[in-house]
Order: sequence, then structure tokens, then C-alpha cells
Amino acid sequence: MKLEAILDYYIYNGEKISIQKEDKFKNIKEPVVYEVIRIIDGQPLFLEEHMERMRKSMDLLKAQLKKDNEEIEREIYELIKINREKNMNVKLVCGDIHNSQNFIVYFIRSNYPNSEVYEKGIHTITYNRERHNPNAKVVNWDLRSKINEKLKEEKAFEALLVNEEGYVTEGSRSNIFFVDEDCVYTASNENVLMGITRAQIFKICESLNLKMEEKNISVREIGNLKGAFMTGTSVNVLPIRTVENINLNSVKSEIIKDISHSYNKMVEEHIKNRKKEQLD
Repeated sequence: MKLEAILDYYIYNGEKISIQKEDKFKNIKEPVVYEVIRIIDGQPLFLEEHMERMRKSMDLLKAQLKKDNEEIEREIYELIKINREKNMNVKLVCGDIHNSQNFIVYFIRSNYPNSEVYEKGIHTITYNRERHNPNAKVVNWDLRSKINEKLKEEKAFEALLVNEEGYVTEGSRSNIFFVDEDCVYTASNENVLMGITRAQIFKICESLNLKMEEKNISVREIGNLKGAFMTGTSVNVLPIRTVENINLNSVKSEIIKDISHSYNKMVEEHIKNRKKEQLD
């Protein structure tokens, strides 16, 4: 595995390592299970949910994570402290999961869309591919590289993965939602990586009395819908302006605006509560 860590230090099997001195990443062997957690004002966002998903990914691959949650949490806070960085994404990687389980915690390059992107919405493309074992968050370097190349070529922000039947399952690095009148649609659990942000959107839709339905949406149907948005660790709730050459009025959707506002408030409250817990 190539060196992905940035800033001054990363943590390898509990040990602080300078990125200038030693590359422990070469010890990370496949299969590799990972999580990306957003750090806001020194606090990991939805940490418990991320750890639960990481353990479920391991279970699906017939393995068991040896580190406990408390140890991983301590290492995340230590990483924040030694790098003096309070607002960036942290990546947790566990390699060779059936044997040695080398575990690395490190900061990665993090890109957060500016306000203009949310105001205009994003351009997306479709990509004919579905993940094998989509519920497990496993590194797939080949797929990621191919999609990144296509996104660059098409000047697109995200790729919507389309299965053999022509249905959108998820984004290459996100979950995808569609809006029609008073209903929000997303693909069923068994077809997607069950995103942490995605789970919060379900709760928000319930609190807003919005109808939420797990339904497969085909590419042919998209043009008849009122809007769409993607969700993810770095983007929160981001309206989709176009899918290929299909135009959507997502930025004007009151439903998407309400969901986005409610999610941002949820994040603020979560970070505030974590800070309070740290002081207690």
C-alpha cells in the first residue's frame, strides 16, 4: 500500500511514526478494510457509527477486528494532538485482516466543497459497475483509479454506479438520493454501502415527516424526478445539478434544502455533545 498519510505523523499499531522517517504503509497487505472519519473542531464525527460499520465489514469478510473501540478512539485523539490539526479527515486502515492486522490511523488530503458548489449543484456521470459485497468497506484500488480517471476526463464531481439492470445503486464515494414530490428514494440496503451520513438522512426524513422509500431508480427515470443529492463524509448533503446530460432542479428543491439544513444542525449538535463529554 502506498504512503497516504499527510502532515507530520501517523500512528501504526499504536506507535507514533514520522512520515519523514519510516514508511510502514508497505506492511499493509490485502484484504484491506477502512473507514474515513471527519474531524471537526478536534472531534470525530459519528465515531461510534463508523466503528460499528468497520466491524461489520470485517464480519462480512469472515474476520474480527482485534482492536477495541476505546483504543482506536485514543489513537485518533493522539493523532489530532501530535499533528496539531482539528479539521481534516482521518483514515483508519486495517490490513491483512485474517492474520497480523496491521492498523494505521492517519490524516488524508480532505476536500470540502465551498458554498458556491452547494448553490450551483454538481455535475455527475454514470458508470456501469456495481461493487462485489457492497456492504463491506474494502479498498479497491483498481476501481477507484478507473473512476477517478473518468471523472477527470468528464470534469464531473461524482460517478453514479449503475448495475446490469440499469439501476443506480450508489455513488463511487457516496450514497445517492432522488426526490419526487414529497418522497425521497434511495437504493435498498443490500445493494449499497450503508453510509454513515445516509443513516442520518433516514432519521432526518422521519423527523421532517417526509416519505422515505428504498427503491431502485433506473437511469431512464431520472429526468422525470424533481431532484437528487449525494451524501458523504466530506460533502454532507450536496445537490446534483446534472446526471450526464439530464438536468435536475435540485438546488431549488425545498425538500433537499430542508434535509441539508437539518443535517448540518445535527452535525453541530453532535460535535457540541462530544466536546461536552470530553470536558466531563
